[in-house]
Parts: sequence; structure tokens; C-alpha cells
Amino acid sequence: MRFFRFLVAVKDEMKQVSWPDAKQTRKDTSSVIFVALSMAIFLGIVDYLVQMGLKFLA
Repeated sequence: MRFFRFLVAVKDEMKQVSWPDAKQTRKDTSSVIFVALSMAIFLGIVDYLVQMGLKFLA
């Protein structure tokens, strides 16, 4: 019985959510992809430089 009440509450709560439109979703998605790729490139460069530094010391 408690689980059923929980599902009813979830349904009511989901009706109150303001969902973003398609344009905002595309904008947010492209921002996330850009930041993820930028961080991957940055960390790749840092990793390469650290490897070269360790080889130089060895």
C-alpha cells in the first residue's frame, strides 16, 4: 500500500516539473559535449607532458 502511495506521489510531482523545450535541450547537450571534449583534450595534453617529464628524469 505504501508503494502505491509513493507512485501516486511521483505521478503528481512529475506533473509539476517544468521540462525544457527542444531548443534548450540541444543547447545544454552541446555545452556538455563541448566541455567533455575540452577536458579530454586538456587531460590528454597534461598526461603527455607528465609522461615526457618522467622520461626526461629517468
